[in-house]
Amino acid sequence: MEVVGVLGLIVVVLASGFFWVWDFLERMKSQEQAGLLGSESRTLLVIAHPDDEAMFFAPTVLGLTRLRHRVFLLCFSAGNYYNQGEIRKKELLQSCDVLGVPPSSVMIIDNRDFPDDPGVQWDTEQVASVLLQHIEVNGINLVVTFDVGGVSGHSNHVALYAAVRTLHSEGKLPKGCSVLTLQSVNVLRKYISLLDLPFSLLHTSDVLFVLTGKEVAQAKFSICPEC
Repeated sequence: MEVVGVLGLIVVVLASGFFWVWDFLERMKSQEQAGLLGSESRTLLVIAHPDDEAMFFAPTVLGLTRLRHRVFLLCFSAGNYYNQGEIRKKELLQSCDVLGVPPSSVMIIDNRDFPDDPGVQWDTEQVASVLLQHIEVNGINLVVTFDVGGVSGHSNHVALYAAVRTLHSEGKLPKGCSVLTLQSVNVLRKYISLLDLPFSLLHTSDVLFVLTGKEVAQAKFSICPEC
């Protein structure tokens, strides 16, 4: 009887947790639909290298396209650290297409000012100038990029955050243009998959995207079409 009682208690706790998560997700979905992010917005995803869009931002891109955002992507390098820049540029375009961002909305910067190299510090003012130009030309009202930790700590990622922060703090962003940054987490949280969901629910302060099963498959395909 004691075993049955313990099992019953476990079931109740798990069920309560499930319904709490379900209620939270439903409320979050309602907030999205109510315009928390603004449906049909023009969003600019700013990344440093090809594959950043899939490895770090796939849930964000899929979530935004679900909300009917028009997503533009600005990549500040060709990812030529191992002399595979041309290959990686093609992979970026293919990945974006899988995620719902057409090639016409993707811009790849390939010059010596922004080399794919963690040992090189990109000039903040140069990055900010290029970024602001793309924001203004495309009528962007939401910018998405890395946070101060750069997710992986890569200096090129951090440089993008520094540029966006400079534009924001100096009041250079167009009126009504908002900024979202991807939260950096510790190594354990990166690799525990669904077990991280409670932590994400509790610690996300602004926006959290939870993918459907179909979207998860879509995100995986954007990273590795052959897998």
